[in-house]
Amino acid sequence: MSRNTVLGLSGNITRPSKTRAFVGLIAAQTAAAVSATADTFDLLDLGLSFRQAARLSELDEPARRRVDQLLNADVLVVGSPTYKGSYTGLFKHLFDLLDPASLKGKPIILTATGGGDRHSLIVEHQLRPLFGFFEALTLPTGIYASEKDFADGQLASETIRARIGQAVSEAVRVIDSPRPNNIHLAA
Repeated sequence: MSRNTVLGLSGNITRPSKTRAFVGLIAAQTAAAVSATADTFDLLDLGLSFRQAARLSELDEPARRRVDQLLNADVLVVGSPTYKGSYTGLFKHLFDLLDPASLKGKPIILTATGGGDRHSLIVEHQLRPLFGFFEALTLPTGIYASEKDFADGQLASETIRARIGQAVSEAVRVIDSPRPNNIHLAA
């Protein structure tokens, strides 16, 4: 098996960030399960050129390297803090820069954090449709964690840990399953 890469992307713009720590934890667990390398970054890591870019060609070299990491990763773990029922605007801005075919078939674990349970549908109602547009392979188990699931900035909920385990198992099955290069469906 070739060395796979798992990349965590957190849609936050502040540090420290529970969302980044949460995404990083899931990316690390996924990487360990598939003998891969893991890295996690957030929107701050894209620098100032990102905020002003209207297309990928306007990103400076460090930001472009991060985007290339995202595009070349074997598995993505994406997450955003919930802001007024959705992902952050800069999180969406990043995906607005990408070609619609750039994430086709890429396995993605969807995550989000928020202040309370009323935001828990962000994964299904906001993130899943976004990545559906890109024809990405969003894994069935999305993971939402609220303030009550953390203690001292660390994940404390066994229920959320179990959901992470379920999502990681799904990622393992996708990574380990053979994927044909061309699938032809009968008419």
